[in-house]
Amino acid sequence: MINQAEAILKEIQETPNYKKAITLAIGGKAATYEQLEFLGDRVLGLVIADILFHRFPKEKEGVWAVRFTSLVKEQTLAQIAKILKLNKALITNEEYLRKNSSVLSDVCEAVLGVIYLEKGLETVKTFVEIVWEPFLNQPILGEKDFKSRLQEWTQKNKKVIPSYEVISKKGPDHDPVFEVEVSVPDMQSKRATGASKKEAMIEAARLLLQECLDLEKEKRKNNDG
Repeated sequence: MINQAEAILKEIQETPNYKKAITLAIGGKAATYEQLEFLGDRVLGLVIADILFHRFPKEKEGVWAVRFTSLVKEQTLAQIAKILKLNKALITNEEYLRKNSSVLSDVCEAVLGVIYLEKGLETVKTFVEIVWEPFLNQPILGEKDFKSRLQEWTQKNKKVIPSYEVISKKGPDHDPVFEVEVSVPDMQSKRATGASKKEAMIEAARLLLQECLDLEKEKRKNNDG
């Protein structure tokens, strides 16, 4: 199925809009993708909402909202941009931007805007259903703050609380990118980025909590076996 998504992407790669979508600031000139990003953001929101409505008809709106946020957040879009190799396709003379989650997220939305303009809404929906499929199938952890849930889990199972450290702050003051690491003794630490320290902390906590829950599930499975 991913081949179909790659084919859709290939069909738009020679268009002027696609070049705009992947072009960042060069030689002092402003990036060209902002309008496409604006369009792509709205199109993605509509498509994800439609998918949730039809795929999870028995879930309440509050659960949809949790799923929706997870599927359109910066970290998810940045991951998808890497899957699509948009980080390598970027036209820029500042190589560090290829690793910037905020930039990759914006460009991902801009490319969706191009698909919409060139191929229409149904093609965007097909594309999103294919590329977002692994994320759509991920279990949701609920609406409670991930930091709180992680702390509860570690206090119960490890008798400790998580430790958070700001690893770096990059980008201009008006558009910063924070990288935060969360660690728990005897477990592999997790890092995440965000537009604020809080956002990065919550995402790092989510990643580590998911690993904790996976380990717990595996332990139960082994005990049952």
